Amino acid sequence: MNHVIIIGGSFAGLAAALQLGRARRKVTVLDTGLQRKRFAGRSHGMLGHDHKPPMDILAEARQQLARYPAIRMVNARADSISGTIDNFSVLTSDGETLSARRVILSYGVVDQMPDVPGYADNWGTSVIPCPYCDGFEVADQHWGLVWSGPQSMNQVRLFHDWTDRLTVFADGHDMPPEIRADLAGRQVPLVDGRITEIARHGSHGATIKLDTGPDVAVDILFAHPRNKPSASLHESLGLATVNTPTGIALKTDERRETSMPGIYAAGDLANPGIPSVTTATWQGAMAGIFAQQSMLT
Repeated sequence: MNHVIIIGGSFAGLAAALQLGRARRKVTVLDTGLQRKRFAGRSHGMLGHDHKPPMDILAEARQQLARYPAIRMVNARADSISGTIDNFSVLTSDGETLSARRVILSYGVVDQMPDVPGYADNWGTSVIPCPYCDGFEVADQHWGLVWSGPQSMNQVRLFHDWTDRLTVFADGHDMPPEIRADLAGRQVPLVDGRITEIARHGSHGATIKLDTGPDVAVDILFAHPRNKPSASLHESLGLATVNTPTGIALKTDERRETSMPGIYAAGDLANPGIPSVTTATWQGAMAGIFAQQSMLT
């Protein structure tokens, strides 16, 4: 029997495996290789790895984990989880049945791209979600923001630390008069109409085509599409969730444990705040440590 099965081998899952492997706990990591960060050319804001390609960071991490004999990496999907604390059973896409005392869910989320030509193709390059991840590299340039709801007003205020040139695209939203007045007071142009296409021009740029009015060019476009968990294991387990402006996240306590005893969660799957490589790594490490400590006798 494994001490812990980790489902998802990106930053959170590998950070959890590292802590458990160093504690000499037997761990199996199941991973499909479809990391959310694979669309990004560089990862920023992670101490010691700033400006490195994220897939290179993960490859180096896997090499480092190879020195721990208690860690087993398996390229497979987890199809189901059954059982209870100290006796979980995980069925993989390879037909293998694995047993474990604890389970860590770190299978992340999938961004749901709008059905707009150019949106998905430019995701991670000229269409990005996070100023902490990429804002420094495009500071003082002309930014665009696709309005996604009331939470977007906080983005308008936040972006001021990086640029004084911002254009907001309503994208079909009915913008309240007080929001229009606030944007006008900040000298932030608001472009009405629905986005029909995003065309790339240059290494960091986007031309926004609209169903009404002329095209608008920006250097970088920030957008926050909805996302969903990349697997449905939490649903079959009936785990508690919390709503976020872009989707749901698994609810955990201060020890990263979900509503089911013995099952922990970390990374974007369980982060209702600001998802990032740094927070995913921290949460994964904590999930591994607390899972280990929960098995002490």
